[in-house]
Amino acid sequence: MFTGIIEEIGTLKSVRHGHKSAVLEIKATKVLTDTKIGDSISVNGVCLTVTTLGTNTFTADAMPETLKRSNLGSLLPGHPLNLERAMQLGDRFGGHIVSGHVDGEGTILNFKEDDNAIWITIQAEPAVLHYIVEKGSIAIDGISLTVASVEESTFKVSIIPHTRHETTLCSKAPGSKVNLECDIVAKYIERFSGFGKQASAESSSSKISMRFLEDNGYF
Repeated sequence: MFTGIIEEIGTLKSVRHGHKSAVLEIKATKVLTDTKIGDSISVNGVCLTVTTLGTNTFTADAMPETLKRSNLGSLLPGHPLNLERAMQLGDRFGGHIVSGHVDGEGTILNFKEDDNAIWITIQAEPAVLHYIVEKGSIAIDGISLTVASVEESTFKVSIIPHTRHETTLCSKAPGSKVNLECDIVAKYIERFSGFGKQASAESSSSKISMRFLEDNGYF
């Protein structure tokens, strides 16, 4: 599990493509501290397993599903990457619950300066927007951010100077693809309450209802 608080910006050193998969070699420094083979590192919001360790580098396998769901398969050597180690028990929880399991890609439409902040408008598929709510949390390329507004096919976030300088988000151009992971809590509530399209027949008989959620302070 991750928090969406980026520890450093690494660099994609090389990509070795398979038929549908890939092996990524990534240059990094901070996230390699105390890291062992088999540990998890969030790379642009994607949870990857460290398979080898070198001098200021590590490699990780990306399976077909990962490349299908994320922007990792389209990146070229030299591309900057947001990196975060899996959180340890007892760490401060500065962001929100981020699993590293990307729901899909979004497209940056525009940037707009607003005093010390930058507004970013991102277009997303309906299946992803379904879980995005105003003032809720979302991970964009692994960055924990607060949703400022939601429209029919887009949503907006506002970036403070620290996030601007410590992550790759504001170095991107309109049209760039970003990895999106919605708040996992919303997905579990929908699943267990039986309101999701993929809810099973068993879940439809759940005792959890909208009234139950309201009575217990969830709305």
